[in-house]
Amino acid sequence: MRNGHLGAMTAITYAICAAVWGTTWFAIRVCIAPGGYPPYAAAALRFSLASVILGGLWLAGVARPGPRRRRDVAWMVAAGLCNGGSYALVYTAEGALPGGLVAVLFGTFPLVTAALAGITRTERIARASLVGAAVSAAGIAVVFYDQLDLSADRAAAVALALGAVVLSAGYSVIMKRHTAGQHPLAATGVFVAITAAVLWLASAALDDRGIPAAPAASATVALVYLGVVGSVVVFASYFALLKRASLMTVSTLVFIQPLIALAVDAVWERSAPTGVRAYAGAAIVLAGVAISVLPGAARSRAARAAARAG
Repeated sequence: MRNGHLGAMTAITYAICAAVWGTTWFAIRVCIAPGGYPPYAAAALRFSLASVILGGLWLAGVARPGPRRRRDVAWMVAAGLCNGGSYALVYTAEGALPGGLVAVLFGTFPLVTAALAGITRTERIARASLVGAAVSAAGIAVVFYDQLDLSADRAAAVALALGAVVLSAGYSVIMKRHTAGQHPLAATGVFVAITAAVLWLASAALDDRGIPAAPAASATVALVYLGVVGSVVVFASYFALLKRASLMTVSTLVFIQPLIALAVDAVWERSAPTGVRAYAGAAIVLAGVAISVLPGAARSRAARAAARAG
């Protein structure tokens, strides 16, 4: 019964991460739309709000235990630096690239994660996971085929987006390896605080306008959503998921998020790709995720059955 409960909790946590991150792209656009917040300041405020909330929970004794050794804190700081750098690079890249191309570039995330996991010996990567990742990446490319302009003038922005992929994979591996025994909310608290600090530096250097005295109400609502649900809830869920599932299973989230984002855009902006190509691409993505995830789930069930029999 307990093993079944853990399996259900893993599935629920995965669904939370996919659903929330799938909506944050729309929320970010609302937050930084005309009358809203400057891009980098918006990201910094988002993670600052999350830091305040998580700091309050820690003071209340809820988010414990946290990192106790200096080495643990140092790893959390490193993860936060990676995340802050990743967000700064993504925001910069999206100034020159369409969102669909960024989504395709992030389709390399599982492959980069696999490479880092292998180099650091964090976990063994099954061949099915790599095949599934390649299939899903191809599906994302099919969905956003009309945005795949890799002209020379976009080369720098593409490099920035790929740099963001490497940094995101880096913090995922760090959190997988170095948060054992820590409460997910405590680990998230240090992580988002460092992320906020990096993004405030990016805002000071790159934003071309200040925070408006009276930003649009919709932008502020979006900012609060991003800070509470899109940071506190989703990153705590993500780090909890890393404790329960393999890195390659978790990395497949990067394929589900664009599909949810397309659905959100179709409802709120009516600007999502539609037609046979989009649906075919989505089917390819889901097939790739199934190839990546299902064999591992079957092995886990078999291992649990063997343990019970023994």
